[in-house]
Amino acid sequence: MLLSVVAVLLAAGGGSRFTGPTHKLLAPLGERTVFEHALAHVQEAAVGPVVVITGAVDLSVLASVTVVHNAGWSDGQASSLALAVDHATRLGIDHIVMGLGDQPFIDPEAWRLVAGAPPRWPIVVASYDGERGPHPVRLHRSVWPLLPRTGDDGARTPIRSHPHLVHEVACPGSATDIDTLEDVARWKSS
Repeated sequence: MLLSVVAVLLAAGGGSRFTGPTHKLLAPLGERTVFEHALAHVQEAAVGPVVVITGAVDLSVLASVTVVHNAGWSDGQASSLALAVDHATRLGIDHIVMGLGDQPFIDPEAWRLVAGAPPRWPIVVASYDGERGPHPVRLHRSVWPLLPRTGDDGARTPIRSHPHLVHEVACPGSATDIDTLEDVARWKSS
């Protein structure tokens, strides 16, 4: 069964713990930036149209995706997720599959597995090596009202509050995020 899905990459945060010469999303990691890796993987997954929620850093070079700017990015992740939900609602989409722009190691197959999980589960989350990873996560429109619209919490709220709605899918790759200059250095050397 083909689901009505939009892939959302949240890339609005300030990256305040990153002390490098640029924003963490623009930090080089091999031949690409951290963000370019994350974006390439979600595009390669081809689970649906891609929407990038921007904010603190200019990612205006994104010609191949829909960009929604979050002017209130400093209010926390929930405001970005609310914009994604509003966008999906306008499009008449039933599911959001969401990840973060600072998670360059989420494999395209992880996006496909989470997006393609049976529709009976309103919330689907990836797991890596037997541990629940925060992303990607698929959210059916029935759980969108459970999402906070303010603060720095996002899908964690309904995942914690309604565990009976959650299904885990084993995925390849890693949900490791890049938050510090040391994170970049560690991955460059591995």
